[in-house]
Amino acid sequence: MSLHPQGEHVRNAVKFVSDERKYDAEKSVKQLVDEACLKFDLSPKEADYVKRFLLDNAV
Repeated sequence: MSLHPQGEHVRNAVKFVSDERKYDAEKSVKQLVDEACLKFDLSPKEADYVKRFLLDNAV
């Protein structure tokens, strides 16, 4: 069973970070999550969730 992030903003942020990592693997997940926070107006709790989700799933 796979876990899917809840909320449209959170899903869009995860997709954004995943897509960006494909094009620029040099950027850190933290840097990309910070960009996604601004782009998708994530709360600190949502940002933390996105970061943990991506690190746990090794995007």
